[in-house]
Amino acid sequence: AREIQEEELRRFTSRLAALLQGPELGPEAVDCLQRLHLTLAATKYPRKLDGKFVELLQTVLCSSKCPEQIQVLCAAILREMSPCNDLILSCDEIEDTKLLSLVSSVLLAQGNKAEVSAVGQRVVKVLERRLPEGQGAQYLLPVLSNVISLSPESLTEEQTNVVSKKMAHWLRYASVQQGVTRPSGGFFSSPRTRQPDLVTEVDGAIATDFFTVLSVGQCYTQDQWLNVQAFSMLRNWLLCYGGKGLKTRSSDDKPRMNRSVMSIVSTTFTSSRLLPPKDRLREKAFEYCQRLIEQSNRRPLKKDDGDLQKAVRTQRPSALLQCLIEAVTIMDIICKQDSSYVYRAVSILKILHGRICGDASYARALLPIAQFFLNHGKMAAVNSDAIYKHLLTDIPAQLFHNPSLAFEFVQFCKDNSQLFTETPSIFRESFPNLFKFLAWNSPPLISEFVDLLPFLLDAGTAVEIFHMLLDLPCLTAALDIQLRSAALPTSEKAACDPAVKPATCLEAFHHPLYKNMFQYLLRSKSTPEDAPERLIPLRQLLGSLASSPRVVQCAETVPVLLELFFRVVAEFADGALINQLVVLLLQRSDQLYEIPAFKDDVYRVLSSQLVMLCKLHPALITELSTEILEFSGAVSNIQNKEAIFTHVVWAIGEYMSVSYDKRCTVEQISWFFETLEAVLFEITQLRPLASTPKYPPHAICVLMATLTKLATRSQDLIPRVSMFLSKMRTFVQSPAVTSVYCEEDLEEILIRATELMNLLKMPSVAQFLFTLPGNVASTQFQREVNDTLPFALRIVTRLLEPAPGSMPG
Repeated sequence: AREIQEEELRRFTSRLAALLQGPELGPEAVDCLQRLHLTLAATKYPRKLDGKFVELLQTVLCSSKCPEQIQVLCAAILREMSPCNDLILSCDEIEDTKLLSLVSSVLLAQGNKAEVSAVGQRVVKVLERRLPEGQGAQYLLPVLSNVISLSPESLTEEQTNVVSKKMAHWLRYASVQQGVTRPSGGFFSSPRTRQPDLVTEVDGAIATDFFTVLSVGQCYTQDQWLNVQAFSMLRNWLLCYGGKGLKTRSSDDKPRMNRSVMSIVSTTFTSSRLLPPKDRLREKAFEYCQRLIEQSNRRPLKKDDGDLQKAVRTQRPSALLQCLIEAVTIMDIICKQDSSYVYRAVSILKILHGRICGDASYARALLPIAQFFLNHGKMAAVNSDAIYKHLLTDIPAQLFHNPSLAFEFVQFCKDNSQLFTETPSIFRESFPNLFKFLAWNSPPLISEFVDLLPFLLDAGTAVEIFHMLLDLPCLTAALDIQLRSAALPTSEKAACDPAVKPATCLEAFHHPLYKNMFQYLLRSKSTPEDAPERLIPLRQLLGSLASSPRVVQCAETVPVLLELFFRVVAEFADGALINQLVVLLLQRSDQLYEIPAFKDDVYRVLSSQLVMLCKLHPALITELSTEILEFSGAVSNIQNKEAIFTHVVWAIGEYMSVSYDKRCTVEQISWFFETLEAVLFEITQLRPLASTPKYPPHAICVLMATLTKLATRSQDLIPRVSMFLSKMRTFVQSPAVTSVYCEEDLEEILIRATELMNLLKMPSVAQFLFTLPGNVASTQFQREVNDTLPFALRIVTRLLEPAPGSMPG
């Protein structure tokens, strides 16, 4: 099929080649080029075109007689083929700015640094001189922007100075008159050209200051387009070249610069014409950003001023917001490169923050403002706590459902992650609010939270974050109720009757019985002293939302974060914290949001992490004997929480030993033995045929193995466990049991019982296998996490039970 497609492509390109070599390049050639471009763009594997045809495309692209549409299509096809070995294009001699832009786009697509450098050199050389009539630099700025993104080192210091000088001029001195619209022609068209109007502000007022990207007009001049393009690439340009060759002030100079001195410095700049190009660009860029911030304060007219003002009003929120974000970010960069701008910027941004902090549509702009004060607040001796508090407290609580804000907010936290490790800190206290973003936007934010979570965790926050992760789906449901409640009419938010139980989650949101529970779950600040047990009724109430797609998606992210949680905690947890987490792990296994798949996944993670915690602190089995006995002695846990139960029982057998904790006594071993013996008896006792329950065979095997291990450490117990194991044959052969368990399960139980019983016939060997010193590395002889017995037990069985048919010695 692929060969047929290639043959069809060859025939098609042959026909297209004939058209391109014809006397006129008309609509048919355009149509064929469009089809070829679509074919190449839609093909997953690279398509190789004939070398002569590729050469023809390049010839047509560079032909001065070729229509512009044909040139654009030829360039697009050559870009789709990149990297291309048959390329002979060069930009060295091209004078036409449109053609240079097209050829450069093909060369940059090759991914060759030498080509990138050559393009950059040529573009700067063309920009450096005065362009002839009809040529425009606006075609070259996107090329230059791509060059600095691909290879910023390709431009020399002298070349960057040339461009910096040009950009400063474009930013500050674009015309404030609108462009001239071309007459449409016709009988009533006037041959006279009317004097163009001035551009306006976003509110329709005539502009009284210089042109910016927010200035409004019916038509724009070439220098106005250059102004817009220069601003669009300003941030990257300053980052790449704004700081090179700068004289850095020593740290000793900074403290002596007080506010009054700096204010004088800011108003007595050296004449702009005398500044070096990079300094001059920073000055004009700062003025431009200051002007944008002033323009953002204007409001569109309420009256209907025609289509133009309608468009401005429609686009204003997103346009102004993006301009504000860019302006504040550029101001931050400028202040990093030249600290003399800091005090001016602080004053401007303080006013801006006070103006927009109450407007939810500008919330995203608060992030770069906060970043600015984090970077420069200390130098300016400004107390910025109110800015941080508003950002970290109010914004997530109110706007967690804004996906763009959520991503940028978490990214902001990642960029400043070290602030979450400081105590006391507004950032550290506000971490519960971050989980609202995760709960509502869990799939898109999971990778960001994987990076951020380690910085939120320490001995003081681990327990609270553990609860928050387990309650994350419940938090999603509560946020859903909060949003729906906010949308209700005021009349429906009337006070509830405390005596009447709420019928729906929405009614419960304001009901006195549940109000405090919702407030705790939706808290904005850390409250480590509060007990999460209060949420048990709320989890049950929110069960009706358990099947909500958003809640289910959130639940799917919890296991990943739980595993990360325990990996991080393992790096700093001491014995006391490990004990606390194990107790909570056992308690919370009964207090999870009712999503079956979620509970199974959480049980799987908690059981595996329980083993890890026990390895870190084996003495917890002795220290938490009461809690562990209570959990392992509950038969219901075998059915409901098999994974956790099995790993708890395994940990008892593995670590309830004097080898791991000198405080371990024979009495304690006997308590554990009797508890687990009662459990095993309960689940293996013979019952009438109709009432025999089925328990996981793996749990039965682990119980038998753990009882055997405990017996080897208190050998008075060996006769009891041996007798119990001998009765397992009767159990597995009972008709009531065979009707419930499959043959493979019964065989597994019987084999395990036989091997353990044979091992107990050699108590010293059993004690050696099951009671190794704690400092000896575990081998397969001591591991029983898996379903099969250790290899050592099989050896013992073969020694004690001769093969069938062999004669006794």
